[in-house]
Amino acid sequence: MKVADDRLIVALDVPNALQGLKLADTLGDSISFYKIGLGMLTGGGLALANELKEERGKRIFLDMKLFDISATVEAAVRGLAQFNLDFLTVHGDPHVVRAAREGAAGSDLKILAVTVLTSLDRSDLDAAQIKDGAIPDLVTERAGRAFDAGAHGVIASPNEAKTIRALPEAKGRLIVTPGVRPLGADKGDQKRVATPAKAIADGADHVVVGRPIHNAPDPLAAAGAIITDLQSAFASKS
Repeated sequence: MKVADDRLIVALDVPNALQGLKLADTLGDSISFYKIGLGMLTGGGLALANELKEERGKRIFLDMKLFDISATVEAAVRGLAQFNLDFLTVHGDPHVVRAAREGAAGSDLKILAVTVLTSLDRSDLDAAQIKDGAIPDLVTERAGRAFDAGAHGVIASPNEAKTIRALPEAKGRLIVTPGVRPLGADKGDQKRVATPAKAIADGADHVVVGRPIHNAPDPLAAAGAIITDLQSAFASKS
């Protein structure tokens, strides 16, 4: 069993809280940080977050990607901040980030701004009438604006971690990268991916991995292999 490394966040992208707890039981002390997303919300997601946080001492990343008018975002975040969570995502529009920071005031909740979803490529952005430009440039620009608005960190694909980390505004801020796949793993619906070691080497603080772990024949072994990969990135920096 690998010792927990909280740079690895395991996404509990399973149908309900019971299956989430079963996976957490399987992974045991090897994993200290879990992500609970929107798909779990109606399957007991907040109850699962509370169980993992308060009863098992895990860190929790609530991935809600909130987007609304400022007053609504502020109220939603204020309510969620009562759950003693660690990370919460909102869309990276500056008015959303500012409202989320107001809602999180007085808590330890870190607000992470979504830049461009890792399942999207330029053709998807064209279909959504997003302005022209290469995705890495758009992601970096959105990250800088989110930092200026007060985001504690950003969500971006591993492909953009290096350019975001180079921003002056990124000093002391978090970069969390989904779209991470171990070497040889199926990309699924992700379009901008990298290995865990590459993401960390390029400046990410945390990587988020879901299906390559919970769909594996041996989830504990799969998580252990990713931790080994992360630690190889750390060793190469030393």
